[in-house]
Amino acid sequence: MSQTVLVTGGAGYVGSTLVTYLLHNRYKVIVLDNLSFGAESLLGVWHHPEFTFIEGDVRDAAAVKNVFSAHAIDAIVHLAAIVGDPACAKQPDLAKSTNWDGSVNLLNQARASKVKRFIFASTCSNYGKMADANSYVDEHSPLAPVSLYAELKVKFENFLLEDKKGDLSPTALRFATVYGVSPRMRFDLTVNEFVKELALGRELHVFGEKFWRPYCHVADFARAIDLVLKSDREKVSHQVFNVGDTAENYQKQMIVDEIKKFIPQAKVRYTTKSEDPRDYRVSFAKINKELGFTISKKVPDGIREIKYLIDHKVILNPDEAKYKNV
Repeated sequence: MSQTVLVTGGAGYVGSTLVTYLLHNRYKVIVLDNLSFGAESLLGVWHHPEFTFIEGDVRDAAAVKNVFSAHAIDAIVHLAAIVGDPACAKQPDLAKSTNWDGSVNLLNQARASKVKRFIFASTCSNYGKMADANSYVDEHSPLAPVSLYAELKVKFENFLLEDKKGDLSPTALRFATVYGVSPRMRFDLTVNEFVKELALGRELHVFGEKFWRPYCHVADFARAIDLVLKSDREKVSHQVFNVGDTAENYQKQMIVDEIKKFIPQAKVRYTTKSEDPRDYRVSFAKINKELGFTISKKVPDGIREIKYLIDHKVILNPDEAKYKNV
């Protein structure tokens, strides 16, 4: 019998990729989304017999309760959020009400409805800035959020994992910085943006080229979520996993160097920053060792596919506002 999975924010960049993946892997999928960016990203699965779309906001207690009343839900993948530091800084009140109040509302309804699993999309931004620039942070490292976005993720992570009453199995996934092609395309993500600018023949202005981040393809996020849904409860309940690959930690200049292998004529101007609030290299050994997760795509694969989109005008105007979160 197939699982019924509720995906909040399912029309978004990660969500639309995940929904397609889950449907192809024989899940029943219900999407709850407030249509902040529309739902065109889901048109490809709209007539799938196991797909249901519900317009609604996780902050709306009545709307969320109605979802659980109308459907028997086995698991929740909670993606709905104001995503990223710039978006949260621009609309802090909306970020707090969505990323905290909405998340708490959803979790309370999930517990009341006896949902079995709750997967929360968290972020490696929770680590902030490494104390030791030569080391790697992991799931046991101190959290040092330096933005409202990360502060809210940490706050809800703690709330989700601290309560061990009842039958709910919660898991927090700290995702690396995402890139790659998605049905709800974004060009305001580091790899995607860098490739877009250089493929269009523009000069790319890079700030803080020496600071570290881990990167992971959006398709591998979907694979990691699927793996957690299928894993034995004992392995994932009340656990935190970084999602990515240890070899995929890059400085911005390293990403540019990879892009130059595809676009040798690329024009890049660097502005060195002596201080950046976020600087972290992340170990992904836990998810690999305990769940057997390995990535299927690397940064050069993402560069290649984004360049193809631009070169072949698959997306006619990648500068359009709809391809950005802010």
